[in-house]
Amino acid sequence: METWQAGKRMWAGIDDRESIKAIRTAVEAGITTIDTAEVYGEGHSEQIVAQAVSDIRDKLVYASKVFANHLQYDQVIEACDRSLKNLNTDYIDLYQIHWPSGSFGNEIVPIEETMKALNKLVEDGKIRAIGVSNFNRAQLEEAAQYGRIDSLQPPYSLFWRKIENDVVPYCVENNIFILAYSSMAQGLLTGKFSRDHQFAEGDNRSANVLFQGENFERAQDALQQLRPIAESHSCTLAQLSLAWLISQPQTNAIAGARNAEQAEDNAKAASV
Repeated sequence: METWQAGKRMWAGIDDRESIKAIRTAVEAGITTIDTAEVYGEGHSEQIVAQAVSDIRDKLVYASKVFANHLQYDQVIEACDRSLKNLNTDYIDLYQIHWPSGSFGNEIVPIEETMKALNKLVEDGKIRAIGVSNFNRAQLEEAAQYGRIDSLQPPYSLFWRKIENDVVPYCVENNIFILAYSSMAQGLLTGKFSRDHQFAEGDNRSANVLFQGENFERAQDALQQLRPIAESHSCTLAQLSLAWLISQPQTNAIAGARNAEQAEDNAKAASV
């Protein structure tokens, strides 16, 4: 389960109690992995995860991320310690580099230095596995020179399939798991956005190219063709999209939910 929206920043109309309930419901419905990051509301999302499931921590996989402004050796160690505290745990199952060095105008730190810190965290038992997010194939190959990369977290969905060209074959070959984010194309694949939809102020989706102009029109046409397929499987468009993703090679889908009902619906995709 993805918890970006639980951090509140860049999303509209998010309620902490609803977020906690959604996480709890997802777990009760069989979801075992919770994905968060230090940058989601500057630790707020991690704290919400702790409030929701600390009592059953040992039954879950926690995945968090260090942001592009904390990639120097000492910064990585400090960021991990902050995340451990926010998550109220003494280990993180999967710790990921959120964005490649230099992203968003942050300083460029050699990947070797960042990986050295991550390897130390594994050695110290603070993290159990290392992952990367938003890396292209060349960046992934470079990182893998300095340690074992267990997962890649890219944007991947029925409507966003760039990684199939070169990244997926590399991951399959090297036994790197793919944790697909934006697995429902930020809600577009649920079919709930009509052609004339207006986003609330502060909603990051208004800048997503999939929601603009010709792309949006083509997406609406594609959804029309997907509806009968969903109906034939007695599932929703969202469940169909998630089911498609998890049937791809070595791919798991990370799905967000604002409330308990959405979390429960997402979990049902595993049986489609």
